[in-house]
Amino acid sequence: MATTGGIRQTEGSQNSLEIEELARFAVDEHNKKQNALLELKKVTNVKEQVVAGTMYYITLEAADGGQKKVYEAKVWVKPWMNFKEVQEFKLVGDA
Repeated sequence: MATTGGIRQTEGSQNSLEIEELARFAVDEHNKKQNALLELKKVTNVKEQVVAGTMYYITLEAADGGQKKVYEAKVWVKPWMNFKEVQEFKLVGDA
């Protein structure tokens, strides 16, 4: 059982449709805010934290003008409120 506040590794979920949709949402939001054209390639790691809802820490690869780079996205989800928000989206290096 997840304890409130603790961040835990989420095994295997980088292949789940829900996580892929959250990663795509994070990339889309980043593109809108930064007028960028990142294209999601794949999710490489996922951690989650139970807060008022769930905070997902998603490591993903995205192409920026054909060059693959690694980003970390922090997405807060409260499904009962139909709430989803990108808290942070940052470049961490080349893929």
